[in-house]
Amino acid sequence: MPRWPLCLIPFLCLPTLANAAPTAETPSYGERLEGFDYPFPVKTFAFQSQGETLEMAYLDAQPERPNGRTLVLLHGKNFCAATWEGSIRALTRAGYRVVAPDQVGFCKSTKPNHYQYSFHQLAANTRALLDSLGISRFGLMGHSMGGMLATRYALLYPEQVEQLILVNPIGLEDWKALGVPYRSVDEWFLREQRTSADSIRAYQRTTYYAGEWRPEFERWVGMQAGLFKGPGKDKVAWNSALTYDMVFTQPVLYEFEGLKMPTLLLIGERDNTAIGKDAAPEPLRKKLGDYPRLAREATRRIPGATLVTFADLGHSPQIQDPQRFHEALLKGLERAQ
Repeated sequence: MPRWPLCLIPFLCLPTLANAAPTAETPSYGERLEGFDYPFPVKTFAFQSQGETLEMAYLDAQPERPNGRTLVLLHGKNFCAATWEGSIRALTRAGYRVVAPDQVGFCKSTKPNHYQYSFHQLAANTRALLDSLGISRFGLMGHSMGGMLATRYALLYPEQVEQLILVNPIGLEDWKALGVPYRSVDEWFLREQRTSADSIRAYQRTTYYAGEWRPEFERWVGMQAGLFKGPGKDKVAWNSALTYDMVFTQPVLYEFEGLKMPTLLLIGERDNTAIGKDAAPEPLRKKLGDYPRLAREATRRIPGATLVTFADLGHSPQIQDPQRFHEALLKGLERAQ
């Protein structure tokens, strides 16, 4: 695995906001997020992939009064199974069994030295986990990058997915085709080595929470920043670079018409996420990440899709306004029964 100085290329360094909220000293967590506690017991699934024995950490939350349905939750690029905490609690209260894995390369799962990341591979890994649990039919919800993965899973294994829920998925536009410059994995690695609590907080404030900040958001800043500060920080940054390349080069939007199950889109309209936008020419940058437009275009292309929007929320509506988000989610799940 290559190592470079922290930032050789200035425009690849992450910006910070001068008015970002101050915080205590950044924690330091292990390569597999050792030291950060999840809200539910963490289990692990060991399997063979690309010549290695890997482990996926996952949560398997059981309801007190089961309704017979299961939901599988797929996290985003800068998220973990733990960030689904509010959704898991709301869903289990409503009777759902909830399974939330950490994908390989993320959070409490294995960080391989070398891995050919693809949404096909991550979908196959997730299916292997679910097969081991005897789960063959379920609702599938993906947030952010997890929306791209959930779409790929639903296209590969449509017989398993009874309903698809996409929460502010990224990849509703093809950034590369639109003219966003390509970054090599090495360039992404340089950029990721500059990750800090300040840069994470600044980005989350403007993108995840539409300019809002509350003390409870700080936990997720510390979770991510602690990974990039800990003893496994180079391996964390390297795997993050590899998965950025996957996200940028493997669009799924061209296959939306092939989705065959009821699909619910839950979209915070003040989201502006677009991978590589900071490197795009200014005229293009202004057009990227237009979620009100992108969500409606996706809804038209996905057969039988239903769109629910939150005009004042950002990229993470399930965290920013959990009560309103979960009311909409549970209504959408009821309609699909």
